[in-house]
Amino acid sequence: MTDAMMSLRALAEKSADADVLREMIGFAAQRLMELEVGGLTGAAHGEKNPERLAQRNGYRDRDWQTRAGTVELRIPKLRTGSYFPSFLEPRRMTEKALTAVIQDAYIQGISTRAVDDLVQALGGTGISKSQVSRLCQEIDERVNAFLERPIEGEWPYLWIDATSVKVRQNHRIVSVAVIVAVGVNTDGRREVLGLDIGPSEVETFWTEFLRKLARRGLRGVKLVISDAHEGIKASVAKVMTASWQRCRVHFMRNVLAHAGRSGRRVVSAFIA
Repeated sequence: MTDAMMSLRALAEKSADADVLREMIGFAAQRLMELEVGGLTGAAHGEKNPERLAQRNGYRDRDWQTRAGTVELRIPKLRTGSYFPSFLEPRRMTEKALTAVIQDAYIQGISTRAVDDLVQALGGTGISKSQVSRLCQEIDERVNAFLERPIEGEWPYLWIDATSVKVRQNHRIVSVAVIVAVGVNTDGRREVLGLDIGPSEVETFWTEFLRKLARRGLRGVKLVISDAHEGIKASVAKVMTASWQRCRVHFMRNVLAHAGRSGRRVVSAFIA
């Protein structure tokens, strides 16, 4: 995984309740288990089928440690025989492939390559490519619902930032800008409010991004925090009736970049 994708995951994990990425991995894992058990029993959950091979017998709980945090799983049980999720087996790459699918959904929608990687990671589990494709479509729909949800209440503080990632477009690998907005509401709750992708961090891109947030209901913003990108500052002045402040982290990075290796400790102490 590239540093850019790790940065994106860190941004996506700034939601208020259970982290969005972790929730999506949990949803996908639960659906995978249902598909696997459906193949073993010969019928989907709740389906009446005279050719059913086995009966379900409730669930057992288990924690799954993923790169996005602990996911609580409800593993189906069978009345006869046993079932253990294939993606929990040692050396399986399913969790990594699942994470990649969800990240693709956030950035550019589900890609065929991501589906193929997930199918390969699930090799031998009895889940078909068409079933994986339907699962990926469900993930895509849930991600879109999250990104397009109405923004309710007032959000006095808004952090906006961007990271560069590599994506496949028209059979070519290109760099794009992924921008994200994280807000804090009047209760002190922090949440990812928006995420978008564009060719570069130009002013028009930032302006349209902020206008989308406003159309979804963003209001009550008093302070916007970001790096000193001129496009961001111009867009904030154009769209928001709010003050702007330079992000302290970006400021520190910029200062230390000019301090030289020998002077960084002194400069850091002076600024702090």
